[in-house]
Amino acid sequence: MFALYQIIMMLIQAFVWALLAYCVMSMMLGFGVLDIRNRFFYSVFNTLARIVEPVMTPIRNIMPNTGAMDFTPMIVLLLIQFLVRPAVTRIFFMLASHNSF
Repeated sequence: MFALYQIIMMLIQAFVWALLAYCVMSMMLGFGVLDIRNRFFYSVFNTLARIVEPVMTPIRNIMPNTGAMDFTPMIVLLLIQFLVRPAVTRIFFMLASHNSF
């Protein structure tokens, strides 16, 4: 049971790192440091976008348009930190204390 909890928490942490890498790469793309025509950069950026965008799109639809600044990654990180992690922890500790397994 504890192993499943650790796997889920590691997947959440991997998603957080993917989100941060996506944000850094999109900033580098915006400032012209990296070029989208580079095949390696394009493949990494496209992979990160496929991982991160399905979570960010519904939140981006709810958020008001703020111009060039996108606060969606910050909202996703805050939701993960203050809602998802505590909820997963609470669910697993409730299941562990229930002794149904």
